[in-house]
Amino acid sequence: MTSSPHAVHLAQLNVATLSHPFDDPRIAPFVELLDPVNAAADGSPGFVWRLVEEGEADATGLRPAGEHVIVNLSVWETQEALWDFAYRSGHLDVMRRRREWFQRHVEAHLVLWWVPAGHVPTVGEALERLADLRAHGPSPRAFTFASSYTAAEAAAHPRAVRPPQAEEAARTP
Repeated sequence: MTSSPHAVHLAQLNVATLSHPFDDPRIAPFVELLDPVNAAADGSPGFVWRLVEEGEADATGLRPAGEHVIVNLSVWETQEALWDFAYRSGHLDVMRRRREWFQRHVEAHLVLWWVPAGHVPTVGEALERLADLRAHGPSPRAFTFASSYTAAEAAAHPRAVRPPQAEEAARTP
């Protein structure tokens, strides 16, 4: 994880349901783009951390959201840094081709939330934020680019920024 002068960072999770098995030749063009896109993310201004399966270069082997669902979990210094990487870099070319490899989602597939600087979100925490967004819509606790909240707005919302351990401690008498 890179160091940062910010007190909070932006975590993001996105999930994608494969149209074909990961080792299917129709997915190969996506697989070939993983290393360059991940390297671009790692080198982007404002990048802090991304989920990587132990001993691997990425997290595509993890299937915490279902057998055919891949997850991308990362942390960024600011929302602007994540936006710039997602929509103003070579990553955008991959996003434009996503229908070649992934099924169209009918419910939220991307969730953003603020975390204390230095906190590494777990996959369970990320999936819980996605479930919150799907169940309750955008809030300072779980939001999207189109319905975003500032770190200050999240800080004013109970449970929005605290890591899971702090939430559990707050509930324990």
